[in-house]
Amino acid sequence: MRLTYTSDVWWKNAVVYCLDVETFKDGNDDGVGDFRGLTQQIDYLAGLGVTCLWLMPFFPTPNRDDGYDITDFYTIDPRLGTLGDFVEFMRTAHDRGLRVIADLVVNHTSDQHPWFKEARSGKDSPRRDWYVWSDTPEPDDPKQIVFPDKEDSIWEYDEGSGQYYLHSFYRHQPDLNVGNPEVRDEITRILGFWMELGLSGFRVDAVPFLIENVNPKLAEPHEFLADLRAFMTRRMGGAILLGEVNVPYEELVKFFGDGLGDQITMCFDFIGMQKAWLSMARNDATPLADALRERPAPPKDCQWAVFLRNHDELTLDKLTDEERQEVFDAFGPSEDMQIFGRGLRRRLPTMLGGDLRRIKMAYSLLFSLPGTPVIFYGEEIGMGENLDEEGRMAVRVPMQWTSDGGFSRAEPVREIPEGSFAPDRVNAADQKRDTHSLLRWFQLLIERYRECPELAWGECTVLDAGHPAVLAHRCDADGATVVVAHNLCDTARDVELTLTGLEGYQLTDLLVDGAVEVPEKGTVRLPLDPHGTRWLRASPPKIAPEDASVKSH
Repeated sequence: MRLTYTSDVWWKNAVVYCLDVETFKDGNDDGVGDFRGLTQQIDYLAGLGVTCLWLMPFFPTPNRDDGYDITDFYTIDPRLGTLGDFVEFMRTAHDRGLRVIADLVVNHTSDQHPWFKEARSGKDSPRRDWYVWSDTPEPDDPKQIVFPDKEDSIWEYDEGSGQYYLHSFYRHQPDLNVGNPEVRDEITRILGFWMELGLSGFRVDAVPFLIENVNPKLAEPHEFLADLRAFMTRRMGGAILLGEVNVPYEELVKFFGDGLGDQITMCFDFIGMQKAWLSMARNDATPLADALRERPAPPKDCQWAVFLRNHDELTLDKLTDEERQEVFDAFGPSEDMQIFGRGLRRRLPTMLGGDLRRIKMAYSLLFSLPGTPVIFYGEEIGMGENLDEEGRMAVRVPMQWTSDGGFSRAEPVREIPEGSFAPDRVNAADQKRDTHSLLRWFQLLIERYRECPELAWGECTVLDAGHPAVLAHRCDADGATVVVAHNLCDTARDVELTLTGLEGYQLTDLLVDGAVEVPEKGTVRLPLDPHGTRWLRASPPKIAPEDASVKSH
C-alpha cells in the first residue's frame, strides 16, 4: 500500500480534543469559562500532545440548549469574551502548532434569532422560506423525535402566522430550510467568515437532519455537502468537515461522497464506538472485531473519527434492546444514569468504576483503532460526571485544574462533582507530578500514536487472537507494520498471533521496555496482563525499530 503524505491531509493522524469554552477555564473571575481562560491553558493542551482543538458552540445564545440554539452566527457570546479575545486565542493556538475547528450548527437556529423573528412575522416575509412551514403537522414517526422526554412532535404551531414549523430537535430550535439557495449562500458566508479568522474546519452537527430538509426540486441533498467542501477547499486546502453521522455503515458511505470523497472529510464511527462498549461490557472483543471487519474503507481523501465518549449522551441506539441492556447493566444500572432509554449520561472513568487498569486499557484501545482519535476535555485526567445536572449536561462539568478546582476564583456557574471524582482526588496539577497517572498515560499514547502513522494511514487487519477476550490487529503501510493487542478481561492471557510476512522480525514494545522475536514459522506468543495492552513495532533483522516506521512529512 503506497502512501503519499502532504500537509493538506494533516487530519489523517491528528489528535482532536473537544472542549467547551464555557467549562474549560475562567479568565475574568465571573464563574464562566471564556476565551481568555482558554488562551491561558494553550500550553497545557500543547503539552498534552493534541494537534487540533474542537470548540463547542461559542455564539450568542439564549442558552436553552447549552449554546446549540444560536441567535448570531457572526460573533462571540458576550459571556465568553469578544471577537478580539477569539483572535488572540487563535493566534496563540497557531503559535503552538494547534489547529482549531468549531461546531457548525446550521440545521436550526434559536427561535430568538432575527431570521426566525422575521420569518414568523407573516407568510409574506422575505425570510419566510428560510425555515420549513406546513399548513398541517405532517405525521410524526416516533423515531424522528430526538428528545422523546421533552417533545412529542417535530412540528410546532406558530399562532402569529398560522402555520406549523419544523423542529427536528427542541421546539425552540426551528429548522433552517437548506434547500433555499439563499440559506445555503448564508451558510457558506458563515464558513468563510470564521475561516478568515483562522479556523481549519468545522464539526458539522446532525448531518443527516441537515440535508433531509432539502427540497429535492432545488437540488440533490448531498450536493449541499459537496458544495460546502468545495468552497472550503478553495479557501484553504487542508480545511475539513467532521461529520456527526449516526447511521448504518451502508448509508454512511454516501456522506463521504460515494467513492469520490468530496463531501464530509471525516465521519464519526458511532457503530464502532457502540460495539466497543458492548465488548467491554461482555469482556469479549468479538462485537468490536466484527465492526472493524465490517466497517467500509473511507475514500482516499476521507477518514474515520474514532471515539469512546463525547459531549452528548453515550448513544447506544444501534445496539439491540438486549445488547443495550447489557451495557446499561455493566456501566449505568441506575435510571438516573440513563437518558432517553437509549444512552448513558456518564463519563468513561465512572462507568469503569475508577479502575485505572481498565481506564488505561480503554484509551489505549481508542488510540490504536484505525482512524483519527477524538477525546473530550477532562478525559485525560479521568474526570467524572455530575448526575444532579439535567440530561446531557451531566458530563459537561468544569475542568478540574487543581485540588480546589482551579476553574475559577469565583463560584462556578456549573457545579463541580463531589465524591471520589472531586477535584481534590482528580485534577491536572497532581497528575502532572505523578509519572503513573492517567494524564501521563495519555501523553504517552498520543506520542506513540503520532509516531505510528500506520495506525491512521495503514491497512488494518483484525487478527485471530485465539481467545474472545483479546482484540488483536495489525496496521500495515509502506512496508511498515504495527501490531496491537488488548485484553478486555481481568485474567492474564497468553495469545498466539500468526503474523504473515513478519517471520524473523523483531517486535519492539512501544509502551514499555521489551521486545520479542517472531519465529520463522510466523506465530508469536504474547503474554497480556489483566486488562493489558501491547503496541509492537515490527522491524526487520538488523534494522533499528525507529527506522522501521513510515515517515510522514
